[in-house]
Amino acid sequence: MMKKSALLIPLLMLAATGANAFEATARVINVSPINETVNHPTQKCWTEYQQVTHAPEHDYGGAIVGSIVGGYLGSRVGKGNGRIAATAAGAGIGAVTGDKMANQNAAPTTSTTPMQRCESVDNFETRTTGYRVTYEYDNWKFTTNMPYNPGNQMHVNVAVTPR
Repeated sequence: MMKKSALLIPLLMLAATGANAFEATARVINVSPINETVNHPTQKCWTEYQQVTHAPEHDYGGAIVGSIVGGYLGSRVGKGNGRIAATAAGAGIGAVTGDKMANQNAAPTTSTTPMQRCESVDNFETRTTGYRVTYEYDNWKFTTNMPYNPGNQMHVNVAVTPR
């Protein structure tokens, strides 16, 4: 029932204006696709291995033992205020010497660390979104855009109205 009324309204409008309309077949002359290029970027990731150098761990035990031994030995030298100065000097020299002895074989260490790297990669896609159709009816040429390829012939609505 709905379809009949949907068709009836345009026919009544044409009749009211004095126009005559009918369906005819037109010859298709040319069909060209209408293309659209769209980018769908993707992410490409990979793992790289990077060498990382770590400073050697510092051993403070040699400095502590060296300052104690140096301070003790320095306190055995000199008298009065000279003994205090010799103790301080012995502790300082012992700390430096003990630190060097404890850390003389310390070397930096190197390790390999995995690092994830990513980059955006363009992924272009071309798709047909419609067709530009040139057709001929009654020796007149017309061009229109259509969502599909009509083939060699297509149906056209022809309306004739008086001036």
